[in-house]
Amino acid sequence: MEFLFQTVKYYVVNHLSKNPVFPTLQYWLVNHPNILNFSWKQGETPGSSLFFLSLTVLFYLSLTFVLSHTTLISCSPRFLKNLIAFHNMILLSLSFVMALGCTLSVILLAPNVDYIVCFPKKTPPKGPLFFWAYIFYLSKIFEFMDTLLIILSNSTRRLTFLHVYHHATVVVMCYISLHTSQSMFPGVLVTNATVHVIMYFYYFLCAVGIRPKWKKLVTDCQILQFFSSFGIMGWIFYYHFTGAGCSGILGWCFDAVFITSLLVLFLDFHAKTYSKKKTKEN
Repeated sequence: MEFLFQTVKYYVVNHLSKNPVFPTLQYWLVNHPNILNFSWKQGETPGSSLFFLSLTVLFYLSLTFVLSHTTLISCSPRFLKNLIAFHNMILLSLSFVMALGCTLSVILLAPNVDYIVCFPKKTPPKGPLFFWAYIFYLSKIFEFMDTLLIILSNSTRRLTFLHVYHHATVVVMCYISLHTSQSMFPGVLVTNATVHVIMYFYYFLCAVGIRPKWKKLVTDCQILQFFSSFGIMGWIFYYHFTGAGCSGILGWCFDAVFITSLLVLFLDFHAKTYSKKKTKEN
């Protein structure tokens, strides 16, 4: 794994850097002063207080409950489709930028592959990697809009426990990752953002009237993402207990429980959804 990482690093630094586009990407995604000098400061960075986190999650859950049990004024179908398409395009673009920005930050700044998975203890939450973790955290709050659009679309069957639980808890997970300088989050961020590029591209196509036949691929990618997260968590577990220890191990424990619960729920959703389709086809 180390050889592969160093090979990729060498190729990027010595070959891709000669491309005229690369210096621009490197500046705007890694070396911009706001990114390079970013620091997560509890209670000072916008959205970093425990009060903000608690209020945000409680507001989301309360509003979801109230709106889902209230008859809303119907929107124009055309306006709603355009709004959904625009929302999905924003998240598609943001997910792509986060995946690219975090990947470049890892390749250019991480000294070795072990650092990607296991930050040294007492690593301060600052620099490009934590900047992208912060943007990732804020993006999960913006994704609350998914729920509102589902309610406005009267697609109540999509408003499942899995949907609400996932949206509410992932914000807590991202907050803990930043607060504890948690190891493993670069890998989780890149895989999650990449999967979201595929997912929001699918939803964007649906919003503009195109029904792709690869909906199952979206769920499969999400499930694969959870399995990859287990691989990364196992890697951290090994380094933490055989070496000097990894930063944010308490956050790792929270992630382990959360990702396990999501995997169980997604597997159940996958089995119920696609087994029914096969039964109908037969």
